[in-house]
Amino acid sequence: MKSTKSLLVTVLLCFVFSIAIGQEETETTKSNVQEYTPSKLLKKGQWDIKFFNSIYTQTEQTDAGSTSVTIPRQTFFTNTTEVYTGVSENSRINVGLIIQARANTYAGAGTLDVLSFENNDTDARSGLTTIAPSIRVQPFKSISNFSLTSSFYLPLFKDTPNAPYLDKRSYTWETKFFYDNTFGGSKWQIFTEADFAFNFGETRQDADPLTENVGERFANNSLSLPVSAFLSYFPTSKSTIFVNAQQAFLIGYDNPGSAGENFSQNYTSVGIGGKYQVTDILNVEASFGKFVRGNNFQGLGQTFSLGLRALL
Repeated sequence: MKSTKSLLVTVLLCFVFSIAIGQEETETTKSNVQEYTPSKLLKKGQWDIKFFNSIYTQTEQTDAGSTSVTIPRQTFFTNTTEVYTGVSENSRINVGLIIQARANTYAGAGTLDVLSFENNDTDARSGLTTIAPSIRVQPFKSISNFSLTSSFYLPLFKDTPNAPYLDKRSYTWETKFFYDNTFGGSKWQIFTEADFAFNFGETRQDADPLTENVGERFANNSLSLPVSAFLSYFPTSKSTIFVNAQQAFLIGYDNPGSAGENFSQNYTSVGIGGKYQVTDILNVEASFGKFVRGNNFQGLGQTFSLGLRALL
């Protein structure tokens, strides 16, 4: 619990520090923080590189319904590296690559123990997990603040039977739709996102428990539908604070478990965060999120995130 509180304090200090610096700024021109939302595509030859790190930790989850139960602490670290570049003269097509690495700990290990990146057959697992070619498109010339990103995720990690869970062993085709609107004299912005992800792969019944990790196939043949909204306020042109909420559904089909059921799940989460433009190239972001409800063995923990973004 102390390590969790330390993480929260660190995130909040980063946020307060960035806003304090930002209050000294008097610039009125748009910064990268204001202009380059996920809805905004890159110019030809421009590069967008993002390193996003998050730690999700939980001591509660729901039962098969929506009742919260206490469990030994579980912690999940995710690093997502995204690289995109503009390829069209009209700034309406970007191409890129997404790489993810994960580390998980179980059985009551401390929150920060996950950063040891251990690998064993009992309570820790880590490694490079997925890679995804990706394309961003602005489909309507007249709506510059609407875009979509389509990515195809390929699992890379070793299929280890009876080992702790590391990641979904799925081929995933995910398309995200983005829209934002700035108002109130460029002091406020609403940003919305709707995701549609199809997870494909071998069913749990067809997996061989002697050679394959059955638990990592829980989401195969499912549709994931998260919908998110962010409300941002810009104290200065180089800084922003935001609140967000997300409702997500995982709808399973044709992937029965031992009892013949298809696995489905849903949750609601809320969060707060901030961004600051450190230089003309580099932005920093810190955020905190909380899962406030869920159904069918959904975790009810907290997420601490820190990201760096370079626009070249």
